[in-house]
Amino acid sequence: MQDGYFFPRGKSSEHAVNGTANGAALKIAPEDDAGSSKVFHRHISLITSERLQFIDLTDQIIGLVKESGIQHGLVNIQSKHTTAAIVVNEREPLLLEDMKKVLDRIAPPDHYYQHNDFSIRTVNMEEEETGNGHSHCQSLFLPTSNQLNLTCGRLDLGRWQRIFLLELDCARERVVSVMIFGLGRL
Repeated sequence: MQDGYFFPRGKSSEHAVNGTANGAALKIAPEDDAGSSKVFHRHISLITSERLQFIDLTDQIIGLVKESGIQHGLVNIQSKHTTAAIVVNEREPLLLEDMKKVLDRIAPPDHYYQHNDFSIRTVNMEEEETGNGHSHCQSLFLPTSNQLNLTCGRLDLGRWQRIFLLELDCARERVVSVMIFGLGRL
């Protein structure tokens, strides 16, 4: 780790000592240079328009990183729903179509799901309930959140990486929780 900061477990920066980890030299920041620890939280509200819709959130997340003022830390992006996922992947139209086909092979919408059988289901029912067992089963294979590194005030994304909310169900309102935490300046 070059130009990094190391604080031994359970110790503050004033108790930290210079050391090494896996042979790499570690630089210890004095308390007044370490910056301030910050936590920043926002919700992104949106309306999806169809099942298996990939909504690119990357630019919105980048905007929140800038708004936060946090320079070094982590960004956690979380779906607040059981039938919507947060995925990091390439924004290439043919690939997105391929991924939709894979999800439909894993849990086809036209198969029988007990969750959709309202003659036997009695738990977590709402007035406008729809049959979405396939969406819940597809979500088993996808993350509800993703955590990304933040360095020098920027998301540390690869060349083709984009952040998506993936709608697994149908058109509806969705909320994404974004938590950014780290150091405000170094």
